[in-house]
Amino acid sequence: MLISERDKKTIDACRFCWMCRHVCPVGNVTGRERNNARARALSLSMVERGVELSKDIVANVYECALCAACTKECATGWDPVEFTKAVRLEAAMNGVTPDYINKMIDNIESTGNPYGQTELSEELKAEIESLPKDADTLLFLGVDARIKSSRSAVNAIRLLKKANISFTVLMNEPDSGYAMDTLLGKADETKRIMTKAAGVLDKYKTIVAYDPADAKVFLREYKEWGIELGAAVKTFTGFVNELIQSGKLKPKKLNKTFVFQDPAVLARDLEETQEAREILAACGETKEMLLYGKDTVWAGNLIMNEYMPDVMKLTAKARWENALSTQAEVLVTASPSEYEVLSAVKPDNMELLSIEEVVLRGLE
Repeated sequence: MLISERDKKTIDACRFCWMCRHVCPVGNVTGRERNNARARALSLSMVERGVELSKDIVANVYECALCAACTKECATGWDPVEFTKAVRLEAAMNGVTPDYINKMIDNIESTGNPYGQTELSEELKAEIESLPKDADTLLFLGVDARIKSSRSAVNAIRLLKKANISFTVLMNEPDSGYAMDTLLGKADETKRIMTKAAGVLDKYKTIVAYDPADAKVFLREYKEWGIELGAAVKTFTGFVNELIQSGKLKPKKLNKTFVFQDPAVLARDLEETQEAREILAACGETKEMLLYGKDTVWAGNLIMNEYMPDVMKLTAKARWENALSTQAEVLVTASPSEYEVLSAVKPDNMELLSIEEVVLRGLE
């Protein structure tokens, strides 16, 4: 394979010790050995030794959630996520990327999102049009919220309006590059998309990234590419918590008990775990699942839902079981992607709210 020496070393360093096996959210719900990082490293080490990089092996590489639970637990300190993304790029260079992945890549190139949709909901359009065009603060919604979770996007805008701050949202928001980075890794196409976005976003002093996935690429991947953003980038949860702490938002305590679903990119990649909990503590009582914070269990995402919908349902159901065991009344998310997959299998005896919906209720 043509992947970097570092990634080859990571694959070769894997001693197939099983430490990561029990934390893989996909492997745990499918019961298939091929779905954990240990098995993936084994198959790729065989490729390094001459076995063909077959379509089946590449399909397996796209069964990885990139949630980094395996990285956190790796006894040798290596990063399976990095070699997984590297092999995705290798597959593209060798023309063996699955057709369903190529379709999403083509969609990104033609429409700016992996879903191939171009129209925003009328409600979201109206909210965007109601905002000033020349504010220094930009609320960056991201493709998942804009295209697949418009209710979340609308509520995020409405919450910041309640704080009486000057901010704007772009009607024609650029693609951050998060989806291409997920599907193709460090490809020239990914850098081109990110560079184009940086050129559009450079005029703002503050960028509030509603989707943790976008916050991650702005704060980490752009730096790795040497792409500079002139703005200060803040997560939505961090920004909202600042508004509450400063008194610009004053939610009342609700008679509800909340449990928070930490997005993996927020808790592990960006190491942000407390801000959402402080927000919820201002709005009611809180409980915790068995695995939370940096140990969080990924609940699924919209990109993988395009080609593994049954597995995403199982993953979301497993997280609902964790939430139900806390006996909290409301499961709260801070990821539009997880919100949508969790919503699809929501049990009748527990409520699902996004974090902005919780605060909006506290402001009623």
